[in-house]
Amino acid sequence: MNLKTIAQKAGVSTATVSNVINGNYHKVSRETIERVQKIIEETNYKPNATARSLVSKKSNIIGVVLPNIGENQSFSVNPHYAHLLALLEQYIRNQGYYMMLRCVQQSKDSIPMLSSWNVDGIVFLGTFRSEVEEIKQRLTIPAVFIDTYAEDMDIANVGVDDYKGGYLSAQYLLSKGHRKIAFVGPSIEMLDVMQHRYEGFRDAFAENGVELERKHIYISNTLYDSGVRAGKRIAASGTDYTAVAVMSDIAAFGVMEGLRIGGKRIPEDISVIGFDNLLECQYSYPRLTTISQNIEQKAEKAGKLLFAMIRKEPTAESWEKNDVCVVERNSVRDLNEEME
Repeated sequence: MNLKTIAQKAGVSTATVSNVINGNYHKVSRETIERVQKIIEETNYKPNATARSLVSKKSNIIGVVLPNIGENQSFSVNPHYAHLLALLEQYIRNQGYYMMLRCVQQSKDSIPMLSSWNVDGIVFLGTFRSEVEEIKQRLTIPAVFIDTYAEDMDIANVGVDDYKGGYLSAQYLLSKGHRKIAFVGPSIEMLDVMQHRYEGFRDAFAENGVELERKHIYISNTLYDSGVRAGKRIAASGTDYTAVAVMSDIAAFGVMEGLRIGGKRIPEDISVIGFDNLLECQYSYPRLTTISQNIEQKAEKAGKLLFAMIRKEPTAESWEKNDVCVVERNSVRDLNEEME
C-alpha cells in the first residue's frame, strides 16, 4: 500500500492524501479528510517519514533551540520560555509542521543534531552575538533568531524594543513620584538585551534630573531564587528605597518574596515593577505591574518570517522589533496622591 493507491481508492490526488497525512487540513474539505483517514485506517497504512523526507528533501520539522540550559536543568523553570515555546509550537503545528525542541548550553551545540535530522528551518532563542557567525557558516537552513543583537551580521531576528522597555519602566516609577529606586537584573556588561534595558532606564532618570548610581544596581539572574536573594539584600540595605524595577517577572516575584521576608509590605512600603507580562502576573499578590513584550506578536512574527524564508517568499523586513508597553496592576504605589 502506498500514497498512490490510497489516492486512487479515495478518488483524490496524491497531494491531497499527503495533506491529510501531514495535517494540512486547511487545504482539504472535512468530507475528504474523513474518507482518506478511513482508507488509511482500513489498510493499516503507515507512512515512512524518513523515506518521504529523503525523497522530497523535506522533513516538515522545525528545530527550536533554547540555550543556557544545563544538563540537570529544565526550561520549565522560566515561564517566559515555556509560554514562547507553546506559542511557537502552535504556529508551527498550524502550518502542518512539527516542532523539535533542543535545549543546549550554547546555541552552536545544536548544529550536529539539526543537520542530521534534516530540519526544514530553525528558530534560535536568545543566542549570544559571539555564536552567530559560526552558526551562519555551518548551517545553510533557513533560520530566524529571537532576541539576538547582531544587526550587522545579516540575520533574520525578531526582538523587542528593550531600550524603550527600560525607559518605560523608569519613567512609570518616576511619574508616580518615586526617586529612590533600585534596579535588579543580570550584569549589564554581559548581556546585550540587558545593556539596552539599562540604557533606557538610565536615560529616563537623566531626563528627570535623577542620577542612577551603581550602588543602586543589584545583580540577579532572571530566576525566582536569585530574585529572592536580591529582595533580601534590598530590604537589608538600609537605603530607604520606595520602588524596585526588576528586568524579568520571575525575578520580580522572587524580589517581592525577599522583600516580605525582610519585613517590607508591597506596595505600602516599597513598589515593584517587572518585565515580560507573564500570565502569572495576574495571580501574584499584589498583581504585578510590568512591561509587556507582547509575546504573542513576537512568536507570530518569528513564525511568519521563518516560513516565508522556507517558501522562498520575499520578506519585507528581516530585522523586526516588537513594541512594548506598561501593563498597570497593583504593585506600584502612587506617591503623588499622598502629596495632594
